[in-house]
Amino acid sequence: MTERISSRKNPLLQQVRRLLTSRRERENTGLFVADGTKLLEEAVKWWPGLQTVILSDGVEAQVPEGVRLVRVPEDVMESISPMQTPQGALFVCRLPEKRELVPQPGMLLLDGIQDPGNLGTILRTADALDVPVILLDGCADPYSHKVVRASMGAVFRQVPVQASWQEAVKACADAGIRVAVTALSDRAEDLRRARLNEVAVVIGSEGQGVRRELLEAAQAELIIPMNERCESLNAAIAAAIVMWQMKQIT
Repeated sequence: MTERISSRKNPLLQQVRRLLTSRRERENTGLFVADGTKLLEEAVKWWPGLQTVILSDGVEAQVPEGVRLVRVPEDVMESISPMQTPQGALFVCRLPEKRELVPQPGMLLLDGIQDPGNLGTILRTADALDVPVILLDGCADPYSHKVVRASMGAVFRQVPVQASWQEAVKACADAGIRVAVTALSDRAEDLRRARLNEVAVVIGSEGQGVRRELLEAAQAELIIPMNERCESLNAAIAAAIVMWQMKQIT
């Protein structure tokens, strides 16, 4: 049965606004919101926690039985959508249960990746290349609507694992997996000559790079060769290069 909501002050719509803007609200309620018809298709296909779908008048979508379906006027959708030009679909999902860190050789550790576009792009690439990703301290919320959108639904297909850097280092040590960091130093090895499928590679934050504690705990340093006049690469691009190189060695 389809519900109709026309008041912008409706409790459901007010909750959607809070979930879109507050990580604390998402964590406290165990819910998150994403937008767009394409992402809704991905959620319907892959995400068992789809709870509520809100559609603008005139927008059609496949909604599974048992999922709450709400219709709103276009102006109401515009008032709650995070997009300047809404696609006419918002949906509420349950957050997944916390997943245990299971260290694997050939995985990526993200240290403080704060830009939602970068994080979403990395998760999308990792999903495409089947590379395990661990989100360490300081990363953006993988269930913010900006990250979900940038991931193109990858968070629905491969649930990100979150852990502290201490937990990740200990887990790798216990499993006998070396940790390598991407760094600009004289000691760094050209990643084209490194067996990246045997190590866990750390990608540092956009502004600060890899945190000092991880640099000190790492067993190897890697560098992406580039033109000498270029200081660094975008974090998502650096991660993509590392992941591609991981898959070149079998």
